[in-house]
Amino acid sequence: MPAAFFVVRAIVPDAGKRAAFDKWYETEHLPDAMETFGVSRASRFWSLDDPSLHVAMYQFDDEARLAAMLEGDALQKLVVDFNRDWPDVKRSRETLVLAQEVST
Repeated sequence: MPAAFFVVRAIVPDAGKRAAFDKWYETEHLPDAMETFGVSRASRFWSLDDPSLHVAMYQFDDEARLAAMLEGDALQKLVVDFNRDWPDVKRSRETLVLAQEVST
């Protein structure tokens, strides 16, 4: 089964808050999310085209594990914590399945 991904896009509109958001995500939210989701791999990105755009990507072993996380209560506590700490940051979520991976 191919890997599946949970992707969270966040817009941090206030440039003055981006460093604090980055630190919080690095030291608190990402480790909490990895443990809560039961994933061993996650990545974060800041857009070079839109400095307000932050993307986090969590890799699941397969679609079934991703679906189980989405159907359970694991995500809700993280959402509550995020909304408490960053109420002005709007987010969207996507789920993806790996179609191809190439390396040299």
